[in-house]
Amino acid sequence: MSRKRVLWLAIAVVLAVIVAYQTVSSANERSAWFVAQADIPTITPGVDVLAGVMEVPQRIRGHDYRRAAFGDTWTDDTTAPGGHNGCDTRNDILDRDLVDKAYVSIKRCPKAVATGTLHDPYTNATISFVRGNQTGASVQIDHIVPLAYAWDMGARNWTDEVRTRFANDPANLLAVDGPTNQDKGDQEPARWMPPNVAFHCQYAMQFIAVLRGYGLPVDAQSADALRRAAATCPAAA
Repeated sequence: MSRKRVLWLAIAVVLAVIVAYQTVSSANERSAWFVAQADIPTITPGVDVLAGVMEVPQRIRGHDYRRAAFGDTWTDDTTAPGGHNGCDTRNDILDRDLVDKAYVSIKRCPKAVATGTLHDPYTNATISFVRGNQTGASVQIDHIVPLAYAWDMGARNWTDEVRTRFANDPANLLAVDGPTNQDKGDQEPARWMPPNVAFHCQYAMQFIAVLRGYGLPVDAQSADALRRAAATCPAAA
């Protein structure tokens, strides 16, 4: 994963989780915590990375989950670099995460990625992106904390505005390999982690950052998985 891309991810975490904190804490009076660094996260030995995140025994899947509860589509109301630019969140994340890009103007988006290269963090594969009918098959935008998981862990009680913000929060979004994203589905860390073991540190720390930013709990099995993944992070000096 390129240093430039990690930098953009770190910036996104800072900006987006601050906004999430302001929105959610005003309603729930919860404190936020976020990861903000331009390289692989480091952890302080002896410090529980999930300290302050409530743990529940298990995830209970809600049959009332509706994707539409998080908004019908991507919005342009994003804190990603270049947000409020006429391009929706998907196009902004493609622009953030891809390299060697060429652009095309489409609909209201004056600078949509036409072609580019994704260095996929989930598989460590290099994927060529070409805009077209099969775009979604090769490169997809993943919610690190899945929407259905968030719903089961408390998002069902949020306002529509907060759910829409969550679905479009760059801190919770990554451009990734399409088939791998399909394989993940809405599974929690106890059931799915990226095939690329070298990315487990970043994945866990971003997952935790989003949980903290939105005051979401974690199921006990996933807490164990996140702690194991965070243990692969280098120790802070």
